[in-house]
Amino acid sequence: MAKKIAFQGELGAYSHEACIAARPEHAPLPCPTFEDVITAVRSGAAEFAMLPVENTTYGRVADMHRLLPESGLFINDEVFVRVRINLLALPGVALKDIKVARGHLVILPQCRKFLDAHGIRGEAAADNAGAAADIAAANERDAAALASELAGQIHGLDVLQKNIEDQSHNTTRFLVMSAMEAHERRSEKMLTSFVFQVRNIPAALYKAMGGFATNGVNMIKLESYMVGGAFRATQFYADIEGHPEDPGVKRAFDELSFFTDMIRVLGTYPADSGRPL
Repeated sequence: MAKKIAFQGELGAYSHEACIAARPEHAPLPCPTFEDVITAVRSGAAEFAMLPVENTTYGRVADMHRLLPESGLFINDEVFVRVRINLLALPGVALKDIKVARGHLVILPQCRKFLDAHGIRGEAAADNAGAAADIAAANERDAAALASELAGQIHGLDVLQKNIEDQSHNTTRFLVMSAMEAHERRSEKMLTSFVFQVRNIPAALYKAMGGFATNGVNMIKLESYMVGGAFRATQFYADIEGHPEDPGVKRAFDELSFFTDMIRVLGTYPADSGRPL
């Protein structure tokens, strides 16, 4: 059986590009939802899951921090994909013929300047690569898709204009996850991701974070989100530099345990070589 990596969306999605970059030897497995991606790995239908967690333009991906801790999966790697938005249309169609451009709701504002300059109306679609597939299937000659070059190649569309995004830094961070926890140190620069809940005592978060500062552990991300529908039940997601076996990291986690009700390590993995500075 061919090794597979599951992702949310249609073939040609930016998540598909991430799959090719991180696991080129694995066959891509498109899934309708993030939950379906996780289920594919847990059921054995795929070895890995490719899940987007944040973007430099629109921030963190909704619901992902809720899904990750309960997924039963572990982070094995991270990968950064530069989101290059292209205007795709049927062969023979000119830019002047395009009246509407379709893309995911978060993609449309990222190329607003280009669309406005050419009098093209933006229209929301469930999926960028899916918009390309729909235009090809319906033979729409006055519509274009906002998607990757890969989507154009897969669905037989031409690139009318490359890189029409407003921000040149537009990058998405993805996590490669599997049912297997990887403990080994595979790189000089390792990252550890974890979630925790602080105890309901004064200054608990301040005290919990103190151990990382005093032990020289660099925390590169700390985000809070509500759990269980309760305003007081706050969970935190964090990324730090280092491996749990590093003396400083171990001491920081020991101190963290005094002020928390729950700590769960989601994965220890190498920092991607493409990680933006």
